[in-house]
Amino acid sequence: MKIKLAVIFGILVWFLTYFFSEILNPIFIKYIPYNQIAIPLVIIIVTGFFGILYIRNIDTNEVVEGILLGMIFIIIDIILDYLFFIILGFPSVIFENYLYHLISMITLTLLITTFLGYLAQMKIDLK
Repeated sequence: MKIKLAVIFGILVWFLTYFFSEILNPIFIKYIPYNQIAIPLVIIIVTGFFGILYIRNIDTNEVVEGILLGMIFIIIDIILDYLFFIILGFPSVIFENYLYHLISMITLTLLITTFLGYLAQMKIDLK
């Protein structure tokens, strides 16, 4: 496992999720009231992108690497959420309903990174 790369990607995933959810959430709330779609959508796109960047360089045990990568992303997300939203007190859309964010982030992150690892181990021949 490339822990340094996984931590860097985890920090980038957290930052980009925070950044894009702050930008997109007002747009979604304006046009689709009472719908919390922006944050999970951003989590799916950003985690998928950085998961692909990480897993494409792994040659063995891709599923295990995907699970471990997902766990690292989750740990980094929780630590940075705690640091910025609780200790430093920055207001955020994510923190308005933190339990929803936490459950959706854990579920989506583990599913995406594990599935990417599973797909990476498959030998696909497109003819």
